[in-house]
Amino acid sequence: MSPLFDLDAVRVERGGRVVLDRLSLRLDPGERLALVGANGAGKTTLLRTLVGLERPSAGRLVAFGAERRRERDFHEVRRRAGLLFQDADDQLFSPTVIEDVAFGPLNLGLAPDAARQRAEQTLAELDLTPLRDRITHHLSGGEKRLVSLAALLAMRPEVLLLDEPTNALDRDHAHRLEQVLSGLDQAMVIVSHDDALLARLATRGAVLRDGHLIPATLHRHAHQHDHLHWHALP
Repeated sequence: MSPLFDLDAVRVERGGRVVLDRLSLRLDPGERLALVGANGAGKTTLLRTLVGLERPSAGRLVAFGAERRRERDFHEVRRRAGLLFQDADDQLFSPTVIEDVAFGPLNLGLAPDAARQRAEQTLAELDLTPLRDRITHHLSGGEKRLVSLAALLAMRPEVLLLDEPTNALDRDHAHRLEQVLSGLDQAMVIVSHDDALLARLATRGAVLRDGHLIPATLHRHAHQHDHLHWHALP
């Protein structure tokens, strides 16, 4: 089975600081990788690197069977891998929900009627049809998050790159988002501090530390209260 992403000894620098250092990663179809680590460890940088928003200074990045180096190499990657930003306001820019969800399919070359039909279908699949004509910046934080996901799914990506998907969501919206994600077939890389969410969604885990990815497994520890921990594997 060919990997969707295959990174070998990738190095990414920002502002003179090495963020990712000789990092290697393989993501296969159907995998759901939990990506954890301290704040500032470079998790968001890694997601951005996968779609070419950050560019390696060294190493090899292969996506969907081809090495990617230049900006034009990543145009196909961004059609096939959807990045959900931490802040939904960075993702939504059209006046209404239906326009925002239809924007991606239009960019893929669908005719306007077909793009709108794809958007309608995606909203229906996520039980978001009542939001179709709402003004995007009038939505609640949870609604914006779900609409941002709908905009990605309307493009029928093969991979979802999710940066803190439940960030700032209330319990009901977080539960709804998890329901949606658990029912999808796409491979995922999930960055989150919500270990319980990752335990339910992920098929494997990795800790990003000192610019490197370390395989990790999730353990449950019973103290005065029960809680989950990610442990890097030896």
